[in-house]
Amino acid sequence: MYYHLIMWENYRWNKTEIINKLLIELDALKLLFETLPQLPHVEEKLRRLSLLKSSVYSARIEGFDDTEINPKLESQNLLEVYRKIYAGTYVHELNLDLIKDFHKQVLKTIVDGGHLRTEPWAIFDQSGNAIAMTPMASELPGLMEGYINFINTLLEPVTIVAAVSQFIFEKIHPLPDGNGRIGRLISMLILHRGGYAFKSQIPLEEYIEAHRESYYVALMPSKDATGFIEFFLTALIEQGKVTLQKIQNGFVSTTDPKQLLSLRQEEIYEIIKDHPNCSFDFIKRRFLAVSSPTLYRDLARLVKDNLILHRGATSNAVYCKKV
Repeated sequence: MYYHLIMWENYRWNKTEIINKLLIELDALKLLFETLPQLPHVEEKLRRLSLLKSSVYSARIEGFDDTEINPKLESQNLLEVYRKIYAGTYVHELNLDLIKDFHKQVLKTIVDGGHLRTEPWAIFDQSGNAIAMTPMASELPGLMEGYINFINTLLEPVTIVAAVSQFIFEKIHPLPDGNGRIGRLISMLILHRGGYAFKSQIPLEEYIEAHRESYYVALMPSKDATGFIEFFLTALIEQGKVTLQKIQNGFVSTTDPKQLLSLRQEEIYEIIKDHPNCSFDFIKRRFLAVSSPTLYRDLARLVKDNLILHRGATSNAVYCKKV
């Protein structure tokens, strides 16, 4: 093992035997994903679920109580950014304007985002205890310039660059809110550009949320990123294995239209199945955060797929499961 020779602001890591083994396992996993049979219906379903999970669990890591069935605004904003990342919307290398844009989109209609913090701040653990002071606000412009240059020129495997980018970003803590969410977006952008997005089917954030204590331990006040790199690579591998198992078990059936529904549409279908002849108002009460036009589109999709029946005029319509 050795300490990395190219250091910035004293950040460092050991290239441990564990890390080397994880890198080999990741490359094998990547190759396995690339050689799987092309099953567009399976891939699309997994991609939709993965992006939703990434958004919801990234918000939950930050303490937002959210669900996949009815994601709140924080998760909806994140989902929009994740989709843009995997659609290849962001073509330029990492830069401060891009980071600010991430922040602005994630906090859209919640608070004013897109700017560096101007106040002193601390890093808190999951219990709310301050565990480290962050750099002074006056240092942030110079630190962010150095950070961006360091990440863009770092000659390490893509997965290590992604882990280090998140680790250092959270240490700098340049934003007034949402640093964890933005740090994870940056790491996902790097993975995607480096060919390690695994077809957008690995919700890394689900693993982090399930192992939140280990996540915070790996981010403890130190500039040694070794533990965090090991955690990050392990998370990628474990979530990749879960996705592979779903694919190999025939996660999606080509003959079952229910398999291609969104999670909310699946929930609506279950409600109608359990409550025959229910009205739109009855369904709407279960999804207060969802607009009526969106719910009508969901119902139209279920009707089109011959999963439910629609009876009566629009104002007095009822819905039931098709026999």
